[in-house]
Amino acid sequence: MISVGLLHRGSTVLLENPSYLYSLQVFQSAGMKLTGLPIDEHGLLPNAVSVSKKQRGRVILYSIPCFHNPTGILLSEKRRQELIQVCNMEQLPMIEDDVYRELWIDEPPPPPLKAMDKHGHVLYLGSLSKTLSPGLRIGWIVGPEPVIDRLSDIKMQIDYGSSSLSQRVAAEWLTSGLYEQHLVFVREQLRTRRTIVLDALETYLHDIATWNVPQGGFFIWLKILPKLSMRELYVKALSEGILLNPGNIYGQESNRYLRLSYGYAPLEDLKQGIYRISRIIRELAKS
Repeated sequence: MISVGLLHRGSTVLLENPSYLYSLQVFQSAGMKLTGLPIDEHGLLPNAVSVSKKQRGRVILYSIPCFHNPTGILLSEKRRQELIQVCNMEQLPMIEDDVYRELWIDEPPPPPLKAMDKHGHVLYLGSLSKTLSPGLRIGWIVGPEPVIDRLSDIKMQIDYGSSSLSQRVAAEWLTSGLYEQHLVFVREQLRTRRTIVLDALETYLHDIATWNVPQGGFFIWLKILPKLSMRELYVKALSEGILLNPGNIYGQESNRYLRLSYGYAPLEDLKQGIYRISRIIRELAKS
């Protein structure tokens, strides 16, 4: 809706490199120009945002600050403050995609960028799709009233609005305390799953890969150290019933990476899958 209703075709979108696959597709299908920005272990680099804004003029920034997809990185509080300062100084509008916020494992993340936004530069996106049920298709946007009115009109034109029944069910969950209880369970499950995957990585890939330890979310960003064909790795894994998410679908410079997700598969499949991936990597590295 933002791409169709608020941005002009040919507009430039700044975003992390790598970034969420389906957001890339949405922006591209709407005719946007995408400019990837560098990130490190603390998240997006505010100075790179400022430089890119000065070079390109009218742009919008899209960011996933909490447990970034695909890297799992959490934007630090210091970086958030610096990024808001850039948005204020450059009059830079921003889309804060915060759908993974509630999936923290170790400790709650820093406050949203929207909480620091005093000038209405940030459009804040949240959702129940990652925490409760993708099938509900319920999310929310926080922003200036004229923008929300515009997006509401577009929403009605696209699909006549979301299901009233689904929204009533979601509202009951949110107000009754059941949702908070559910989140406690989800975080416990994610903690267990993360531990299993990290242990398996240390056992089977410690000498042939490096990876981050996410503080929440679903994803581990795995860098393959041996030089090998990622296409061959993908094809070989697929022939053994393993569907990989190669890094280059999230960013052209990420062709030595894999995105691992520990959110859904059965626990034994997670362990076996990592073992089998390690075996395939070693076979290809020798060939």
